[in-house]
Amino acid sequence: MSLEKLTYMANQIASFFRSQPEDKAVAGIANHINDFWEPRMRLQLFEILDAGGDGLSPLVIKAADQIRRPKAA
Repeated sequence: MSLEKLTYMANQIASFFRSQPEDKAVAGIANHINDFWEPRMRLQLFEILDAGGDGLSPLVIKAADQIRRPKAA
């Protein structure tokens, strides 16, 4: 999947949770990504995050600590 598409998807999740208090939004984003994104997608998300998180919502960046990082293939 393209990194642009992955960024878009992560930001859509953040938009859904944006109306909640920040701590609940961050947990909701992390839970959704952990539950529904396959390891390959999470690995690509961490590529974006490790490169500085350009284009990602600040809520997604804050959720990174709660997202399970898959082992590289």
